[in-house]
Amino acid sequence: MNKSDAERLSSVMKSLGYKESDKEDDADIIFVLACSVRQSAIDRIYGKARKWNSLKKKRNIKTYLSGCVLPSDKKKMTKIFDAFFDVKDIVKLPKLLGNSDKCLEVSNYLKIIPNYTSSFSAFVPIMTGCNNFCTYCAVPYTKGREISRNLDDIVKEVESLVKKGYKEITLLGQNVNSYGLDFSESKQKKQNFANLLKSINKIPGKFWIMFITSNPHDMSEDIINAVATSEKIIEYIHLPVQAGNDQVLKNMNRKYTQKQYLDLVKKIKDKISNLAITTDTIVGFPGETKKQFEDTKTVYEKVKYDMAYIAQYSPRPGTVSAKMKDNVSRDEKKRRDKELNDILRRTALENNKKMIGSTYEVLFDKYKKGSVFGRTRTFKLVQAIGKKEFVGKFKKVKIESVTPWATKGIIV
Repeated sequence: MNKSDAERLSSVMKSLGYKESDKEDDADIIFVLACSVRQSAIDRIYGKARKWNSLKKKRNIKTYLSGCVLPSDKKKMTKIFDAFFDVKDIVKLPKLLGNSDKCLEVSNYLKIIPNYTSSFSAFVPIMTGCNNFCTYCAVPYTKGREISRNLDDIVKEVESLVKKGYKEITLLGQNVNSYGLDFSESKQKKQNFANLLKSINKIPGKFWIMFITSNPHDMSEDIINAVATSEKIIEYIHLPVQAGNDQVLKNMNRKYTQKQYLDLVKKIKDKISNLAITTDTIVGFPGETKKQFEDTKTVYEKVKYDMAYIAQYSPRPGTVSAKMKDNVSRDEKKRRDKELNDILRRTALENNKKMIGSTYEVLFDKYKKGSVFGRTRTFKLVQAIGKKEFVGKFKKVKIESVTPWATKGIIV
């Protein structure tokens, strides 16, 4: 969400006559959109702020903080930043910057047309906030409860992007599956995530649709069917498991069991052929025993993930889990991290080897030293010899070699 929010912030600044600086050392105004998911990200902000405050002794610069910030961090950070503002208050930036005579024509920041950083790939937020209150997560406290955008507004934004030539649309939400659940019961029948996917799929044009993130507990049959029957939705789902043991999942306030998760994965794979699944996992959650961790390894072996984002647990002040005893040692967390990565590396390589000799459609997004890089419909990284003008275009690539995390091929 921060990337999308930054594009909207950039759009407002551009409308006020500001130009984006290539280097932070040359900037007159610095904005930070914080992420409170991990303590390491917050620590980096403190480090950067000290550097910027040193620069203030040499010249006049202003620093502003926004994004996902816990109340405990906000109290400390307001002392080292010039001001803090909620993301939804981006519309009030002119006043904050002393340009009160320049007011924006929109009251909802999500209606601001972003200053997109890409000419072919765009993020489209469909909702903000979260109602799940996982015990390790700060989002409900920093972003508030779920608020869904109107379905027609989302569809119009995607239509506008497709008309401009955008090829990849990523729908964003902390839990996209619960899109529309904050609407009235009668409105929910029309404005839900399955219907949103179907509506976007009907938009004319050649483009891909993907979405992040999905909470397993409310991945409904209707959503699965919408993904399976919509040709523009790619065969890729990010489905965070977080842990494989039922008691640990309960302690995390994840609303599913290991069996329910595995049954869901089977149901999805039965409906969607050639599907790639990625996940998020926390190792060393408070109270997680070595035996309980074995259940997480079991999930990895059974699902055979294509990629995973594995985090060693660190407490976030203000969350429920921060009150729990962090009783798994750092060395043990590292060991568990390595064990999962070993399984992941093996299964990802096995999955990628099946691609050798076959041809896939690839959307290229980068050029470097005679090679182009892009993604397949299963979000696999592909490298091929090609021209710079291939960036932002679809090409067919025959895969010749693979590693766990990438593939190489020739454009055909």
